[in-house]
Amino acid sequence: MTAADARVVLLTAPSEEVAVQLARTLVVERLLACANLVPGARSIYRWQGALCDEREVVLVGKTTAARVPALMARVPELHPYQTPELLVLDVAAGLPAYLAWLGESTAVTS
Repeated sequence: MTAADARVVLLTAPSEEVAVQLARTLVVERLLACANLVPGARSIYRWQGALCDEREVVLVGKTTAARVPALMARVPELHPYQTPELLVLDVAAGLPAYLAWLGESTAVTS
């Protein structure tokens, strides 16, 4: 596996409990190799014409390009938001051992 195959995922959740549930499910289902939860984020955004100012938890996930389509389909099924934030970013470089682990952790097993 190379860095070109790796992806970083940004996802927000309304609470730590929801973020933990999302992270555990996505890791168990091998859609993410790992998820870091960053509580205490403050999100200011416009939604349905109103200005919103909310506390959220940011989930930073690591996955592979091959798992992105399944991840994109699964998150809306699990997430309480009508339109969850889900961004997938390319990776420029990574330690070879970490990239190998990432690939193994997201490999679909029979």
